[in-house]
Amino acid sequence: MVAVISEHIEITPGVCGGKPRIAGHRIRVQDVVIWHEYKGMSPDEIVSRYPTITLSDVYAALAYYHDHIEDIQQQMREGEILVRELKAKTPSKVQQKLRG
Repeated sequence: MVAVISEHIEITPGVCGGKPRIAGHRIRVQDVVIWHEYKGMSPDEIVSRYPTITLSDVYAALAYYHDHIEDIQQQMREGEILVRELKAKTPSKVQQKLRG
């Protein structure tokens, strides 16, 4: 039996923070999940927006997500925390100009 998903998903230390991504691309599994689950994009819409990936890549990313849902959701939470911390440490230049 051939592991088909490995043809589409790879994890490479130092690339995209070592997070699972579509093979040969910098599109992470969590990016596909956000587009599909949170932004309501269909797999066809994702491919039309990102024509360098295939429909098989999108479905493989979604399958990988569902097989590793807790890990991917934890990575997404950690990313959100990092963004909040960075925003707190780095005030918006635009907001500073609007106030001043």
